[in-house]
Amino acid sequence: MKATNFDFDPDALGRKYQEERDKRVRVDGNDQYQEVTGEFAYFVEDPYIAKELQRDAIREEVEVVIIGGGFGGMLAAARLREVGIDDFKIIEKGGDFGGTWYWNRYPGASCDIESYVYFPLLEKTGFVPKQKYTNASETLEYCDVIAKQYKLHDSALLQTEVTATDWDETLGRWIVSTNRQDTIKARYVVHSNGPLNRPKLPAIKGISDFKGHTFHTSRWDYDYTGGNAFGGLVGLKNKRVAVIGTGATAVQCVPHLGASAEHLYVFQRTPSSIDERNNTPTDPNWMKTQTEGWQNERRRNFESIMSGAPVKEDLVSDGWTDAFRLLFGNLKDKAPSKLRVAMWALTSVVSGERYKVGFRQYLTNKVTDFMDLARSMELADYEKMEGVRARADRLVNDEKTAEALKPYYRQFCKRPCFHDEYLPTFNLSNVTLVNTDGKGVDQITSEGIVFEGKEYKVDCIIFATGFEVGTDYSRRAGYQVNGVKGKSISEKWADGLSTFHGMHTRGFPNAFFFGPAQSAFTATYTYSLDEQSVHLAHILTVAAKKGANRIEASDAAEKKWVQTIIQKARLTADFQQKCTPGYYNNEGKVNAKPQNNTYGGGPIEFFALMKKWRSNDNLKGLELR
Repeated sequence: MKATNFDFDPDALGRKYQEERDKRVRVDGNDQYQEVTGEFAYFVEDPYIAKELQRDAIREEVEVVIIGGGFGGMLAAARLREVGIDDFKIIEKGGDFGGTWYWNRYPGASCDIESYVYFPLLEKTGFVPKQKYTNASETLEYCDVIAKQYKLHDSALLQTEVTATDWDETLGRWIVSTNRQDTIKARYVVHSNGPLNRPKLPAIKGISDFKGHTFHTSRWDYDYTGGNAFGGLVGLKNKRVAVIGTGATAVQCVPHLGASAEHLYVFQRTPSSIDERNNTPTDPNWMKTQTEGWQNERRRNFESIMSGAPVKEDLVSDGWTDAFRLLFGNLKDKAPSKLRVAMWALTSVVSGERYKVGFRQYLTNKVTDFMDLARSMELADYEKMEGVRARADRLVNDEKTAEALKPYYRQFCKRPCFHDEYLPTFNLSNVTLVNTDGKGVDQITSEGIVFEGKEYKVDCIIFATGFEVGTDYSRRAGYQVNGVKGKSISEKWADGLSTFHGMHTRGFPNAFFFGPAQSAFTATYTYSLDEQSVHLAHILTVAAKKGANRIEASDAAEKKWVQTIIQKARLTADFQQKCTPGYYNNEGKVNAKPQNNTYGGGPIEFFALMKKWRSNDNLKGLELR
């Protein structure tokens, strides 16, 4: 694959990527966001509750408390039921199950991962998604299917928010407190709050001065906009609306806002990568012909491709895997041994040690005409993103606007988006893109938003600014976790995350933490949550067989795992350092706290490691008593 085969200059493009990244890096990192407390607390209120629950405070004792009613909490409960552990309580602050999908009901909300791999437990529920890519309404429907099949409502405390979890060493129990004055004693606590849980606001000068209407996309105000998740926002007919943010959420709701508002201003700091969605209906007959174990095979196939592991075929074959198919297409004339090397080494974040190992293997095989693998992948990525940028030229009429909507970064620096209506929306006469060229807006006034001295007067500001990811754990969770001798999780992790397998942390016995930190990060996040749920059920089952009721990571095991995380993080550090800032790379502050990383070897490698760890039932690295 030679650079001369391309109709672009790879070196010039690399310089362009670096320039775009550099002007977006901010010294304040995650501190650029305003915490949604005090006068901003209304941004996290629940607008979807038809009737507020009235009940007396609860005083009881259970085996397990699960905090969070999203897919993580539901899967934890489902897997516990499957192994015969039924004495649990699920505490969820929303009015029902769904987590991210309960909160994100904005118009156009949908999943960008194929529904056949994203929806967990499909073989157990028999549910058939209507389309290849599902929408928020169907996802909520499916959450209800899971909840009913596993009788989760019988064990749930909804409209209830945890305020603290405190370890009582004498009792050997966690004391879980809530905003309804509940006190629940639990032997085990599962923290499944979700990584995209706490809405974030940009700390823009004057953000509290605006006199018009405001809300966050994760708390969509249909009383104000009218319509529903499918559009028809008739309440905006005579309204001037501003959207701040152009990530995945904005990409999905902007077309509906543009179709309804008198005028829509979209304030962009960094454009998203917008590729073709091409949704298709599900063929029920196809679902019926799938053999047992098909879903696990399908999601494993998808995540294997995404992390560069070898597969015989691409079962999902969509925009996510397109870059990988592109590379193999460019290498199709190469010998099989070269393709095996490329397939093994291929990952959008490959660098450092993994590349070196692949290169040594390449030398060993004496494939002397096979070029630098990392460069091959970079060029394939460039070519893929050139196609994404060309799509903006084809679909957007105004040349300046089209150029502003082009992403100049590697495909997986930010979560890629797939949408067929977003880009054409900017052809509408009532839609204006305000490109801040990486700077963000200057300030908010009582009447609108100011950028470069110009005030855009609006009636409503909608924050499509995502969720807190890199902030303090207790801030994101909304409650403090106090372990042995009262030490808080914030104190424990003040200098960086420290866990064993991402799930346990010393000084916090019988506590299980769900999420991608120091664990596996998957594009199909429900896959990772399901694996963690299986892991949880295994540990509690084995501990019960051994007569143990206190489980804690050993000091040695935790330290060793942190070193593993740091070592594996080096595999992706170069790629992340070159990426434009975002929550994927801690707002550009890569390895500021080295142990705050996901497992750098990729999810498939991590899942295999956990399966091997479970195989002999000795729970190595955990202290039982």
